[in-house]
Amino acid sequence: MLTTEEYSRYNRHIILPEIGLEGQEKLKQAKVLVIGAGGLGCPVLIYLAAAGVGTIGIVDFDIVDESNLHRQILYGTSDIGKSKVEAAKAKLQGQNPHINIIVHNSRLTSQNALDIMDDYEIIVDGSDNFPTRYLVNDACVMQKKPFVFGSIFKFEAQISTFNYDGGPTYRCLYPDPPGPGEAPSCAEIGVMGVLPGIVGSIQANEAIKIITGAGEPLSGKLLLFDALSSSFNELSISPIADNFEISELIDYKLFCGESTEEIDIKEISVEELRSRLNNAEDIQIIDVREHDEYELCNLGGELIPLGEIEEKIDHISTQKPVVVHCHHGMRSQKAIEKLLTNACKADLYNLKGGIHDWATKIDLNMPTY
Repeated sequence: MLTTEEYSRYNRHIILPEIGLEGQEKLKQAKVLVIGAGGLGCPVLIYLAAAGVGTIGIVDFDIVDESNLHRQILYGTSDIGKSKVEAAKAKLQGQNPHINIIVHNSRLTSQNALDIMDDYEIIVDGSDNFPTRYLVNDACVMQKKPFVFGSIFKFEAQISTFNYDGGPTYRCLYPDPPGPGEAPSCAEIGVMGVLPGIVGSIQANEAIKIITGAGEPLSGKLLLFDALSSSFNELSISPIADNFEISELIDYKLFCGESTEEIDIKEISVEELRSRLNNAEDIQIIDVREHDEYELCNLGGELIPLGEIEEKIDHISTQKPVVVHCHHGMRSQKAIEKLLTNACKADLYNLKGGIHDWATKIDLNMPTY
């Protein structure tokens, strides 16, 4: 039953015949798990919390980075460096004190997925990689739970609801994953800041429709959105019987052709780099940001944007230490992972905190952003 405060809060829902008091009470009893508290997860979480979904789980192991803030609307500058799940929980409970937020501060894996997902009725996937999408799909098939899917690429997006009421699964749309490097991340190619907000809102709408029974979920349909033309298109997806015969979870990184080896990446602080440069040590500095960022401020190193790093391995010296940096240290870590995966023999170091730390700790006159 709704309290007097909840009745007042959700009044605009309750007066909708398609939702009504019964639908709002269903929302209060619902348990939804959101995988990822990033660009897609943030709007999903905001609207599920606002709608009064009684129990919301959040799975994420990342911390808030400054490069997140142009699209991950749950966070502000004061949240940089904090756990995403904890920062999200604090914001959501401030938004709606009548709901329960459960955090899972860990990476979703084949070992923990079934246990984490077991307590929830609907799974909303806001991840940004193919291994996690296949993992979520297969776990949902095994547990017979609907899987609300969203993905973004620069200015384009896809949304669907899988494994709902006999409808198709994610594997019916993508039987095989793309090859390594065929689907670059937002860190490599960028993303329009408002795009995940649009897509995440649609994902939240799908979850609310499933819970309340209002309208028709996107089962058997793939909704395509182009932000540049503001156009929507819809494709049909047919169920494939074999895709419902999943009995175990596998190594999804291996399935997607990704390396399963842990890569040890050395780090160097801005203080140590300054000391070594002051001692006239010969160090190659590689900047993996974009051209506009480099023009705003740089350390005088060679610019090789992250998306070009693999094709320019021959620019990386094997005769001296190489310090790779970006704005805050995340893209440079990815760059080093790519170099090491491609058998680069250089002595590589990731600049901890990136040029942001250099500007705030070493050169206070350097422009920052």
